[in-house]
Amino acid sequence: MKKENLKIGLLIAAAFMTFSCTKMDSAKNERIDVEENAVLKRECGSMEVLNQQLSQDPSLQQRMNAIEAFTQRLASNEKELNSLLPDGTIEIPVVVNVLYRTTDENISDAQIQSQIDVLNEDFSGTNADYGNVPALFSDSKAAIGVKFKLVNIFRKSTKKRSWGTDDAMKSTARGGIDPTNPTTTLNLWSCTLGNSLLGYAQFPGGAPATDGVVILNTAFGRVGTARAPFNKGRTATHEVGHWMNLRHIWGDATCGNDQVNDTPQHNAANYGCPSYPHLSTCTGTPVEMTMNYMDYTDDACMYMFTAGQKARALAVFAAGGPRAAFAN
Repeated sequence: MKKENLKIGLLIAAAFMTFSCTKMDSAKNERIDVEENAVLKRECGSMEVLNQQLSQDPSLQQRMNAIEAFTQRLASNEKELNSLLPDGTIEIPVVVNVLYRTTDENISDAQIQSQIDVLNEDFSGTNADYGNVPALFSDSKAAIGVKFKLVNIFRKSTKKRSWGTDDAMKSTARGGIDPTNPTTTLNLWSCTLGNSLLGYAQFPGGAPATDGVVILNTAFGRVGTARAPFNKGRTATHEVGHWMNLRHIWGDATCGNDQVNDTPQHNAANYGCPSYPHLSTCTGTPVEMTMNYMDYTDDACMYMFTAGQKARALAVFAAGGPRAAFAN
């Protein structure tokens, strides 16, 4: 009898230990997920994605060359650009596609709306920190003059722990969500991303089936699960800038060219919150515009576009431009 009781006791203990280990493993996995999503340094995958697309579609380079020539011509024609904004704004419909595995990844409607609010503030120059622009750059700062309107939210549960830069999240057939009317609607995807990426965008000229912006769920908006130092919604501002044909301010090369005349030449990306003035090592050692949305600084330390960036961004919406349908 004692032996039977002992056997039963051992079985119960083993079952309890198995259950406890399962719970511990589950908790450990959740901790790992949190650690994987803890991005401390801004990384944008837009150029990586562009290079992938160029290698897969040789005709894309020709389309982008034509878009660049069109943009340069129009950006220098202030009268034509101003005619794009007869009432002061272009309104862009936005659809948000949420891919989630855990409850936290299924970001709330409030978090999504906070991101739309940030976009409206940053692109209209009504952000609270707009007044922090140094006097040196006060003459070049500008509001781009577009509005964003949330029109729908789609949600999908997934078993996928993280997504890459292969655009799978944009395809229902590959486990993601197809874009909604991409020629007239800006699609945003909120999901987990690997390789410490905060997000990426597709530049004008790419295929409609993959058009839009992808954002790490913990860098989406400024409430809820948004995590410092990327908890002010500026990842979307940066990536939507790419979607409007803006380049990184350092031109993705040492002392490179971002195709904008009123941004100082940067020798490389800046991270964190550099002290002002931060001098470039490029010719003339200009003061770098580290607070520009197209640099890599933390959310709290980027808060301006320039007039040259405005002209470049608005050109994509002009008649004959790659996003002209949005202005109709």
